[in-house]
Amino acid sequence: MKNEPQNFETSLEELERIVRELERGDLPLEKSLELFEQGVKLSRACQERLNEAERRIEILTRDSQGRATVSEFDSENESDEDASSA
Repeated sequence: MKNEPQNFETSLEELERIVRELERGDLPLEKSLELFEQGVKLSRACQERLNEAERRIEILTRDSQGRATVSEFDSENESDEDASSA
């Protein structure tokens, strides 16, 4: 495994692979501990990337007075727009 996966998706895929291996339960203790440690590091890295993305979105959605605006995501409208633009 690389020290630092290149992106969130790669990190998540590696974390999922580690979880599958650990769930099998047929690894020696030392290997299980090593994989668990890698998984914790990947989990923290993924969480930090998500937190960073959230901060960036908050900055991008500020109103003219600099206050963060919150609006509900409406997936129905988005899928309707996607269908009408096709």
